[in-house]
Amino acid sequence: MTLADVERVSEIRVRGWQAAYRGLLPRSYLDALSATEDAEDRRNRFGQGGADVVNLVAERAGRVVGWAAHGGYRDGEVRTPDAELYALYVDTEHIGTGVGRVLLQESVREADALGRSRVYLWVLAGNAPARRFYESAGFHADGAEEPFEVEGVAVPEVRYVRHRPV
Repeated sequence: MTLADVERVSEIRVRGWQAAYRGLLPRSYLDALSATEDAEDRRNRFGQGGADVVNLVAERAGRVVGWAAHGGYRDGEVRTPDAELYALYVDTEHIGTGVGRVLLQESVREADALGRSRVYLWVLAGNAPARRFYESAGFHADGAEEPFEVEGVAVPEVRYVRHRPV
């Protein structure tokens, strides 16, 4: 990902939230999300994630159609030797075309190449399509849950893990 990709990545991320979390998060919260504000924040933080954070984009015909970010697993504010997939979003028009699978595979491949024995990710408990997607890629829920609340609505997250093949 380059600085020039920030606006498109923010657009994909915000539209992804609005599509994937409709019915899970309050509509007022989703409708208030702004790709412009997200891009401004992302631009301000660009390159500050440290060498441990990797941002990947997928392109089709020269247009960014997906984004993933991964790095060290965060146990609170501390990064561990394991990996974490922080984000994976695909343009809503490209869902089901393999873009997400490629981004996930590349993130896992990079984590494996660094010798990270596990890759973790968090997903909303009620996000059944995302859970099926990660399960089909070899991830499984490991029993850990995090409370998450948006505008007074509880939307807990569950942790998934994939162990590096031996």
